[in-house]
Amino acid sequence: MESVTSSDGLLVSSYINGNEKSLEILIVRHKQRIFSFILSKIQDREISEDIFQDTFIKVINTLKRGKYNEEGKFLPWVMRIAHNLIIDYFRRNKRIPKFNNTDDFDIFDVLSDETLSAENQIIKSQILEDVKNLIEELPDDQKEVLLMRMYKDMSFKEIAENTDVSINTALGRMRYALINLRKLIEKHHIVLVN
Repeated sequence: MESVTSSDGLLVSSYINGNEKSLEILIVRHKQRIFSFILSKIQDREISEDIFQDTFIKVINTLKRGKYNEEGKFLPWVMRIAHNLIIDYFRRNKRIPKFNNTDDFDIFDVLSDETLSAENQIIKSQILEDVKNLIEELPDDQKEVLLMRMYKDMSFKEIAENTDVSINTALGRMRYALINLRKLIEKHHIVLVN
């Protein structure tokens, strides 16, 4: 019988080998983190519950098919599944997540974790470098807004004043910059979650 103190990797192996209880321990262990992450993006408890359930259906299907090879990094892998399901939800509902002035930049949500190890900090700074290089490929007006927002931490009001456009135009440029950046990230196969 797996104990509650077993590592995620051991529990995953145990579940793959037929011990259903191991998955239950994993879900209980990480539910708070994963659910809070989904809720922070969706802002609706019922829909967040659905996405949480879908996340674990996907996890179970992947594990059952023997397609899991995350070398023990179970939580980041599950967070990535949840993140993708959130994006799918917004696409289906033609809603783009709101980028409030206080929010972290969308793509780094899964990384914005106080418990990042030194190794992960290095990976994060490498990702920021990779993304900075990709930003160079964006149209000038989108690049300008993104750099002001991400690297200078300016509010959309400040960006609008600095670029002499309305706040709506600044938000629109940011939105297109993020869409284009996501395409570039996929094209260049940059992995954004360790």
